[in-house]
Amino acid sequence: MATAAELGAALKESGLTAPSGHAPLLSQDQDQIFAAAKELGISTVIDPYLPAEHWQSAEDIQATAAKLNQAARKGAEYGIRVGYHNHAWELESIIDGQTALEYFAGLLDPELVLEVDTYWVAVGGQDPVDILTKLGDRVKFIHIKDGPLNTDAKAQQPAGQGKMAVWDVIGAAKSLEVGVVEFDDYAGDIFDGIAQSLAFLQSGPASAQGVNA
Repeated sequence: MATAAELGAALKESGLTAPSGHAPLLSQDQDQIFAAAKELGISTVIDPYLPAEHWQSAEDIQATAAKLNQAARKGAEYGIRVGYHNHAWELESIIDGQTALEYFAGLLDPELVLEVDTYWVAVGGQDPVDILTKLGDRVKFIHIKDGPLNTDAKAQQPAGQGKMAVWDVIGAAKSLEVGVVEFDDYAGDIFDGIAQSLAFLQSGPASAQGVNA
């Protein structure tokens, strides 16, 4: 893939690695995705988005979990692990007395992982610390972001400047491999926002080892 080749060249030129990456596993060619990931040295491919309508019934969630389990089996042929990344609606929807994200996690094969976007958990009306605790070892990645805890992406702020209890959230992810600093959007200079986030995290009580921009 040309895009993979270009990204690979950019990573090499910048001295960076990509331990994980997002790709639409449930809507595009999985073999092509996994081959590109392997070429780039990406060891975990995460499906980043399924719209809200997929999270409103047990039957739909079961179908999604089955498809992701199947994708994980194909990924294993390439030596690549598979995961899923949430938005707010997986936390707003309640299935059998638990959030749709928790219900979904209970249907996944053991080798699948979750990348929990902690900001969208809070926007979805749930406590990120509680959700991370309930999901336990399944969570290997988190998105670290901050802001007013609403859907206005441009209002998002560098870590430590909004309403998120960032250190409590990081501490609740007991099996964390990578914390990813992210903005969905940002009103200021995005690189300055990332730099402010990293400065906050690197000066904090946990020194935020393993955090990536």
